[in-house]
Amino acid sequence: MTMYFFRKYKEKIFVIAIAAILIVTIGLTSKRSESMSKFENLLGGVLTPLNKITNNIKHGVSGIFTSVKDTINAKEENELLKKEIEKLESENRDLRNIIGKSDHLLKEEKLLENTKYNLVKAEVIGREPENWFDVFTIDKGENDGLEIGDTVIEAVEIDSNVYQEGLVGRIVDIGDSWSKVVSITNEKNSVAFKILRTQDGGIISGSSDNTIEGLLFDYEADVIIGDLVYTSGLGEVYQKDIFIGEVTDIVDNQEELTKKIVIKPAVDFKKLYNVYVIK
Repeated sequence: MTMYFFRKYKEKIFVIAIAAILIVTIGLTSKRSESMSKFENLLGGVLTPLNKITNNIKHGVSGIFTSVKDTINAKEENELLKKEIEKLESENRDLRNIIGKSDHLLKEEKLLENTKYNLVKAEVIGREPENWFDVFTIDKGENDGLEIGDTVIEAVEIDSNVYQEGLVGRIVDIGDSWSKVVSITNEKNSVAFKILRTQDGGIISGSSDNTIEGLLFDYEADVIIGDLVYTSGLGEVYQKDIFIGEVTDIVDNQEELTKKIVIKPAVDFKKLYNVYVIK
């Protein structure tokens, strides 16, 4: 009976058996996949923090190198900026120097166009520590045709667009390539002068605070504030008709019958850089 049943339905039984095997296989595969997914999740949970740490380290190291690179670049840029600033400051000093000297250069140019003298240009290269404005050294000497006693002047403007020789002093010592000059502000340096308007004369007797004092020969000499004072040539110590300065004050002494004048020099001895020597 059993054998008969098996023979009669063997094809259906075979199909059912195959289907059962497939169902079991699918079930096992699904369980294994689920297990693998759990394992993968567990492994991912362990590796993810490690990846984060690794990435953080990588970014940190990269950031350090970037920071170092940025620091080096900033230092180089800073050095370049410093050099550029130094260059600009130097150019600014040169421009200020040119502007500061432009007035002197203009005066010199105008003087050279109109002077009747043979002039030798010289630069002030040294001053006496104890007599800063009274005694100084220039860079010209006997090799340039200069002699002791030569008159030293500077270009000055006495009126609008009127330029003349302004008295500085005279050479008192000389070498091959240098000369020592005593200015008219030195109390021991006597200068014979005259008032241009009246031709009344006198002798410069001393100096103080960038002014010089003169004693007139004639107590009754006609002199007023604003009169122009020139060298008279008396005694042949200085060239004649060199501009000395302007009268700023008059002091009468009736008891001693003397008359003094205070003169503002045409030359600013505090800003004396270039001079000319009359050969």
